[in-house]
Amino acid sequence: QVQLKESGGGLVQAGDSLKLSCAASGRTFSGYGMGWFRQAPGKERESVATIRWGGTTYYSDSVKGRFTISRDTAKNIVYLQMNSLKPEDTAVYYCAADATGWRTSSDERSYDYWGQGTQVTVSS
Repeated sequence: QVQLKESGGGLVQAGDSLKLSCAASGRTFSGYGMGWFRQAPGKERESVATIRWGGTTYYSDSVKGRFTISRDTAKNIVYLQMNSLKPEDTAVYYCAADATGWRTSSDERSYDYWGQGTQVTVSS
């Protein structure tokens, strides 16, 4: 069983940066694909960025060029660097793990484990 814990959220102003972390415990990340999702009030959860075990990354159009997903396999941590934040980035951000390593995609059904989420609020 894998437990995921997000951190790094907070209240920032438009144009600021934040770096989210997702720490995994329970077993190693080895072979896992990871994803970051977000859910804004009144909206469905959406994919933000994913990283396959081999390192291939994907970004939604809304964050491409501003957000960067990365992982530190030795530390079992996945990061989401968020730059040039906008008010529309306000949401609860979740990390997720795909235990197979090959289903990793923007479809949340690809993932086996989820964190509890961290709130990101961007004021204008």
